[in-house]
Amino acid sequence: MEKIKYWLLTKSIGFYINLLRYWNPKKAALLAYKLFSNPRIGKFSEETLPLVLQDALKETVHFNEHTFQTYTWSGNETVTLLVHGWESNASRWEKLLPHLKKTGHTIVALDAPAHGLSSGKEFNVPQYAAFIDVLTQRYQPKHIIGHSIGGIASVYYQHHYPNQLKKMILLGAPSDFTILISNYVKLLGLHSKIHQFLKDYTKEKFAIAIEDFSAEKFLKSSSLLGIVAHDHDDTVVAFSEGKKLASSWKNATFIQTQGLGHSLHDDALYQKIISFLMQ
Repeated sequence: MEKIKYWLLTKSIGFYINLLRYWNPKKAALLAYKLFSNPRIGKFSEETLPLVLQDALKETVHFNEHTFQTYTWSGNETVTLLVHGWESNASRWEKLLPHLKKTGHTIVALDAPAHGLSSGKEFNVPQYAAFIDVLTQRYQPKHIIGHSIGGIASVYYQHHYPNQLKKMILLGAPSDFTILISNYVKLLGLHSKIHQFLKDYTKEKFAIAIEDFSAEKFLKSSSLLGIVAHDHDDTVVAFSEGKKLASSWKNATFIQTQGLGHSLHDDALYQKIISFLMQ
C-alpha cells in the first residue's frame, strides 16, 4: 500500500510539472530543479540530536553565507573524515564508529548542506565539496569515507581541490550524474524538455557539462589508494555504478556484497575497511 501511495504521489507531482510547462515553462523547470535538489528528510535540531552524536565535540563552521555542523571524536594525529549521503546526516555512521574508534584515529564527520544541523535548503555536490575543503584545511585528514552521494562529493573534492589524502573509501556511491537526473526524470515521468532544462541548468550553474560530471572520469587520474564497496542488491544506486568506479580507479579494491542493500552496514565489511586503513 505504501509503495502504491508513493507511486501515485510522484506521478502526480510529475503530472503537475508537465502541465505547468505549457503556460509557464520556466517556473515548471525551476520547480523540477528545486524538488531534485531540496532534501525532504535528514534535518534535526539541537533538541533532537541523535544519541550517537551527543558525545562528539560539536562545532558550527561558518563558510560564506552558510554554516555547517561538524562532529569530532578525538584520537591521534591521523584523521579520518566521514561524508554522508542524500537525505541523511552524520548519525548514519553510528554502526561504523565503534570500529573506527578502535583504530585510535581522530574521527571527524559533518552534516551536508541542508542536512542535520547545517544551514540551507538546497543540496548540491560542488557546495558539499567546498564544505569538505574547508574542513580538510583545518583537520588535514589522511582518509575520507563517503557513502552514496557523499561518495561522489568525496571524489569531486579530491579531483578539484589540493589535498593531503592518502586513502579513500566509497560505499554505495554513484558514478555518473547523468544517471541521477535520468532516474529522477523517470521517477516523476517528466517531459523531455524538462529533462533537457535540468541538464542545461546544471551546466550553467556549475560550469560543467553533465556528461563530464562523472566520478568515473574524476578517478582516472587519482593516485589515492582506495576501496569501492557496492551491494549487488542495492536498489538506490545500481550495482553497475560501483563497477564503473572500480574499473576506472587503478589503485582501488572492489568489494562486492550481497543482501546488504544501499546502507552497507555489516561488521565483516567494516573489519575489511579498518584493516585497509591500518595498513
